[in-house]
Amino acid sequence: MRTINIHEAKTHLSRLVERAAQGEAFVIAKAGRPLVKVVPLEARDTALTQRLGFLKGAVAIPDDFDSMGARQIERLFRSGK
Repeated sequence: MRTINIHEAKTHLSRLVERAAQGEAFVIAKAGRPLVKVVPLEARDTALTQRLGFLKGAVAIPDDFDSMGARQIERLFRSGK
């Protein structure tokens, strides 16, 4: 991965942003010490991305979930309270 000095990054910011948007990641350093990593948005770290179904097996949804409390709700509406 390419390392760019902060002064060069400030001078050529628009060119570097365009290259990053096209998929080229790079590191910006100050006095040779890496400070930040610039990556395109599409190249997100998949380890941090939550996926659908990550609680599979950990949560149980009852079969009557859609009708739970229906009698109580109906009673509340009919009583006017």
